[in-house]
Amino acid sequence: MGIVRVENIRVYAHHGCLTEETTIGSDYLVNVLVKTNLSKAAISDALVDTVDYVHINKIVEQEMAIPSKLLEHVAKRISNRIFSEIPMVEKSTIAVSKINPPINGDVEKVTIVLKSKRS
Repeated sequence: MGIVRVENIRVYAHHGCLTEETTIGSDYLVNVLVKTNLSKAAISDALVDTVDYVHINKIVEQEMAIPSKLLEHVAKRISNRIFSEIPMVEKSTIAVSKINPPINGDVEKVTIVLKSKRS
């Protein structure tokens, strides 16, 4: 078993329950961790034998562009697409962080983490 991480994908998006959040938008960070068998890629040195992190980044950018009320919903869509489009992925952990959330307090970011496995 191996791990591929794509860390701190910075995206400007329009998520939130408040009208201002979906109108104005804000900055987000997305971290993706997938577990897969990397032994074939370690020997073959071929992209086709591993998880292409460019593909993961593209999925994140496309799903983050679709406004949602909840970060959990966005993370689930990202996870669903990874399992649908990258058959060799066995498990995923998706973390979506809203930077400077509109709450009363000095909060750098809020993060949700969604762990999933292929069924």
